[in-house]
Amino acid sequence: MSPSKLRLWSWIHKWSSLVCTVFMLLLCLTGLPLIYHHEIGHLLGNEVEAPALPASMGANPPRGNIDAVLASAQALYPTKIPMYISMEIDEPAIWNVTLGDHPNDEHYKPIAVDARTTKVITEPAFEGGVFMSTMFRLHVDLFAGLPGKLFLGFMGLLLIVAVVSGAVLYAPFMRKLDFGAVRHERSKVIKWLDLHNLLGIVTLVWVFVVGATGMVNTWADLLLKYWQVNELAVMLKPYEGQPTVRKMSSLHDAIVRAENAEPGMKVGFVAFPGTPFSSPHHYGVFMRGDEAFSSRLYKPVLIDAATGAITDQRELPWYLTALLLSQPLHFGDYGGQPMKLLWALLDIGTIIILGSGLYLWLKRNRAAKPARQKQGAAHKPALATSREAS
Repeated sequence: MSPSKLRLWSWIHKWSSLVCTVFMLLLCLTGLPLIYHHEIGHLLGNEVEAPALPASMGANPPRGNIDAVLASAQALYPTKIPMYISMEIDEPAIWNVTLGDHPNDEHYKPIAVDARTTKVITEPAFEGGVFMSTMFRLHVDLFAGLPGKLFLGFMGLLLIVAVVSGAVLYAPFMRKLDFGAVRHERSKVIKWLDLHNLLGIVTLVWVFVVGATGMVNTWADLLLKYWQVNELAVMLKPYEGQPTVRKMSSLHDAIVRAENAEPGMKVGFVAFPGTPFSSPHHYGVFMRGDEAFSSRLYKPVLIDAATGAITDQRELPWYLTALLLSQPLHFGDYGGQPMKLLWALLDIGTIIILGSGLYLWLKRNRAAKPARQKQGAAHKPALATSREAS
């Protein structure tokens, strides 16, 4: 590589890294507890678990009527309307019901209901309580909504640029050294530089994947809006101008119809009429696979909320599929405890990379300052030098 190209790549790496470092450190620090959000929730007592049932109900009792589940949740807040009902793949004995004052209520009430007995279990804390909620909001949008998400997405783009430019610079830097060498006999700065480069090349693929998927996740609101304006609008074309549904048909029957229409899939969540994932006239029943990875991929089945008839069902567009695939890759929560541990170790390694990069830049600036001052003094006119001497 020519010296001019080397200088250009070095400049790109330095400034892309410096601009995003503080925010990437924040994301790594907040992302670490989010990897173990279920475990931390259990530790803090915020994780909801299905209660033990009497032996008379058997080992695997059947699912209760879903209309009764919804009625149990609404009995707590009779003036609120249902927004969503969902079921986690690893907790099939619990329906999570979301109630609000209107279909887009941001101050909703989450309620956990036993799927077998249809009785309310508890009102769970959002995202595992104050601590996990704070970590989640800092990680997702810096408490700034969509502008915060897009800003963090731009920081993710800069991280990708820093990773690529760092990989380009690694080969010429290590030309005279063994791969992965750390020169312990040299100064502290040199040792940190070698460690920074070593960890950078070891975590290269992971940082690139997590940075790219994190950037895609920040576009979720925009991608959903685009889907609503385009694909969903086409699906709802026959309902243009029709009045809003006054009396909804059985939710239980709607879910059964969706399950029969998509054999081999399970209900992930149901969006009620008027919510962003549905229309004023439909239940949006989102089906998913039953494996760790396929459970992240949804297929919407639209059901007329007044008649209970299926009106449309189709695959999600590629951009929403990419979004859904990026989420488990970003948090590493589809491969069990071994993958979580790997993600945590790589996260810690990235924190060291970012911290050491900032340290090296500060040390280089301090070392360069006396040299610049000396160079400036050497170029002073003789008259000025003689005045200073006097």
